[in-house]
Amino acid sequence: MLKATYPYFIANKPEAPNQDLAVYDKFSGELATQVAMADASAIDRAIAAADAAAEPMRKMPAYKRQDVLNHCVKRFEERFEELAEALCIEAGKPIKDARGEVTRLIDTFRIAAEEAVRINGEVIPMDITARAEGYTGMWKRVPIGPCSFISPFNFPLNLAAHKVAPAIAAGCPFVLKPASLTPIGALIIGEVLAETNLPEGAFSVLPCHRGGADLFTTDDRLKLLSFTGSPDVGWQLKAKAGKKPVVLELGGNAACVVDEGTDLDDATARIVFGAYYQSGQSCISVQRIMVHDSLYDEMRDKLTAAVKALPMGDPKDENTFIGPMISEKEATRLHDWVVDAVEKGSTLLCGGERDGAMLQATLLENVAPDLDVNTQEAFGPVAILSRFTDFDDALKEVNNSDFGLQAGIFTRDIYKAQKAWDELEVGGVVIGDVPSWRVDHMPYGGVKDSGLGREGIRYAIEDMTEIRLMVVRDPT
Repeated sequence: MLKATYPYFIANKPEAPNQDLAVYDKFSGELATQVAMADASAIDRAIAAADAAAEPMRKMPAYKRQDVLNHCVKRFEERFEELAEALCIEAGKPIKDARGEVTRLIDTFRIAAEEAVRINGEVIPMDITARAEGYTGMWKRVPIGPCSFISPFNFPLNLAAHKVAPAIAAGCPFVLKPASLTPIGALIIGEVLAETNLPEGAFSVLPCHRGGADLFTTDDRLKLLSFTGSPDVGWQLKAKAGKKPVVLELGGNAACVVDEGTDLDDATARIVFGAYYQSGQSCISVQRIMVHDSLYDEMRDKLTAAVKALPMGDPKDENTFIGPMISEKEATRLHDWVVDAVEKGSTLLCGGERDGAMLQATLLENVAPDLDVNTQEAFGPVAILSRFTDFDDALKEVNNSDFGLQAGIFTRDIYKAQKAWDELEVGGVVIGDVPSWRVDHMPYGGVKDSGLGREGIRYAIEDMTEIRLMVVRDPT
């Protein structure tokens, strides 16, 4: 069970000056808990504390940072079911998906613990020319300094972890703003971090209204901004961030290509999972399904039957696959897109009905290319089906998008797989599986409107550190 109230954390310590943020059970709509909300003064204090902690964090030995991360792994394992239940309530995430996210939280901190002690540098031979004879160069990575993190509602634990864990590994203090709809997971991470010997000011976790979070972006004491969320907000923040580097993990409308010769039973199972797990609320959820003409009719029938059979209901039920969307507002938005598509000639193969925040798993075909459900990010349990005859044309259609996060290609032709990797304008190409697949140590991120930079612990550490060069002259 959730606690009745939760504090926020400033400079490693809990504070509860109010209970202004109400967090609701996304399925029942009932009040689940109340959380302290930070105002501008609290945010300023947190940033000042992070600024003061920059030197102690930089000097903290790697093995001690590793110890902190290993402590988190141990405590998350001990609090596994509590964390899963919190996700189920605050995010409406089906309990099986919630447990999967807790597992990934643990994986992410475990990977960061490993990386904390192997942030390496390099010796550079300088004698590439006569004037550099007698010189030696070497570089190392140093922490960039206090970091600002803004995490989203759809993976409240793991997407916060992908910012917090590498920051600790790199030796960077941070302030974290979790999504107001789903702050509990980040606050539990704060509870666990408060048990460690991190220097005072090393972390703050501050739920706050979007309008009150301007300091997370504009304050010059913060040396890096990492944001995960909607493209509109992300690009606005980048424009306001000033000189600091910005990492953006934004949206997508991921495509999956099913080439001739594919095992349809396998592809159907994976695509249904990729399109509809956690009610499609993932930026790499399968949204556009492109099937070779020779397989199309059979694939359509298999997909339609499988999607119709997905259990829908209370996310606390072990059998539920489709739970509520994050809010009735979001469910209404996506339902309106579906209605618009049908009114403009699309074929509704299954689903399409809404009850509050619950939207049925929906599959469409014959969707015009300019409709929102095709061009924008659905971020819900809706996918569209289309056919192709030429593989090269399918790749062009994948690229016909403002987004470029990941793509999935079902093919048994190694040359087509290589061509997809060469030509697709995305951050990652997954062969033989859906674009929704991710392991937490891999470089993850997108191009175009899908963002800037890469997450994955090693790659996030690179963003959170700077290269410092030393050159030594031998005068003899």
